[in-house]
Amino acid sequence: MSAWPSVLLWVTLLAPLPLGLLALRHPPRQMRRVVPAGALLPLMTLLLLPGLGEGAQQGSLSLGGLALQWRLDPLAALLLLLTQLVLLASATYAVGHRRAALPEVDAHARFWPLLGGLAVALGLIWVAADLLLLYVGLELMGLTAVGMMLLPGKAEAIRAGLRYLLFALVGSLAWLLGVALLLGAWGTLSLAELATVAEPDAVTRIAMALLAAGLLLKAAIFPLHGWLAPVHASAWTPVSAVHGALVVKGSFFILILLWRLLLPEAVTAAWALGLLGAAAVLWGGLKAWRADTLKQVVAWSTVGQLGYLMLAFPLLAGVAASAAALAWQATWLQLAGHALAKAAMFMAAGNLMLSTGASRLEELAGTSRRLPLALMTFGVAAVTLMGLPPSAGFTAKWLLLQASLEAGQWLWAVVLVLGTLLTAAYVFRVLRCSFVEEAPRHEFQVLPRGTDLVPLLLALAAVGLGLVAQWPLALLREGGVP
Repeated sequence: MSAWPSVLLWVTLLAPLPLGLLALRHPPRQMRRVVPAGALLPLMTLLLLPGLGEGAQQGSLSLGGLALQWRLDPLAALLLLLTQLVLLASATYAVGHRRAALPEVDAHARFWPLLGGLAVALGLIWVAADLLLLYVGLELMGLTAVGMMLLPGKAEAIRAGLRYLLFALVGSLAWLLGVALLLGAWGTLSLAELATVAEPDAVTRIAMALLAAGLLLKAAIFPLHGWLAPVHASAWTPVSAVHGALVVKGSFFILILLWRLLLPEAVTAAWALGLLGAAAVLWGGLKAWRADTLKQVVAWSTVGQLGYLMLAFPLLAGVAASAAALAWQATWLQLAGHALAKAAMFMAAGNLMLSTGASRLEELAGTSRRLPLALMTFGVAAVTLMGLPPSAGFTAKWLLLQASLEAGQWLWAVVLVLGTLLTAAYVFRVLRCSFVEEAPRHEFQVLPRGTDLVPLLLALAAVGLGLVAQWPLALLREGGVP
């Protein structure tokens, strides 16, 4: 790889941290001032995309005696672009949220370096080509995410954040044990070298089981999801948006990357992961339908929506190449659509709660008339989660359905249908409560301009991604199924 693209990549990856430290010193007070600085990052990533037409670009980063290997392929570039866009939207929204909800809270300034650290962590995960760099990104992501959850400083936030930290540490311990087994057995941390020398023997299977357990815990995959809803209950809205959209996806990305590398033909284990995903879709949907507060609805929805990603494992193992290609494309399109829609939904829910001063569903009465834009944004985001056309969710689920039928795995088609019905059930429950007019009127707080616009743009982007899905899908086809 020539020097210029390499320098541009690392500037793009590392720039969020100094930007976050600058914002700590001089916190932005207007939403429009965040956009110019943040918009430079996705623009630089777009400049890197044309160079990937000839294949993945790779290299190493020397730190003393360590050589950390990295690799930029079309999938990593698309995920980096998605991350930058969601973080830009969350940073912009955070300024307006602070003005409306936290005008006297000094802790909000600490949000910025943590957000910058999270951006760096996710970028490292997307481009890492060895287990050491993956570990650095994974741990930095976990620490910054926990720090953001602790920012409110209230007792319930501290309890939930410490619980999250405990789960994250247990996941990290399982990860380190798995890495130690792989290093002892095959003598390398390089993903490329592991793909060449590693065999699917007992040691590799035990190592992958430990790695998977730790990553499933960090990704809040059923039944290891117990920490997710409590941390969102007390977190600030922009933090929940970033976490639900991106943080849990980082662990999933590592899991599927290592699985495809070490045990690509482990059909029984892949089906076990697929069944966990099916259970997550159903359980998360049922819990969201039964939730009493708006934020719990959105949090439990995350548990259910993550289950769709797990269906990739049985559809990639032991099936025809055409079915695997469809499942591969569907998985990443589903991830991108969910990231955009979930960030929009958390922000829209935060606007509804902030304006009404209430969190329970029955207390949303009258919002359809007084807060139509926030409620419309919630509904537009739900279009993607339900998988209605023309959204990215529809295209992704259609591809998953095609892959399931081509692979002869009808069970996942049933899960897709039931998951869609459950999503519609909890979404329309929220809308029904919002259209009730007989309840006592609320004193609605006026929010800063832009706090409704940012989530609306994200929700529309999730829908629009379905209309232009051919572009990212073409890039994924160029990268192929690893």
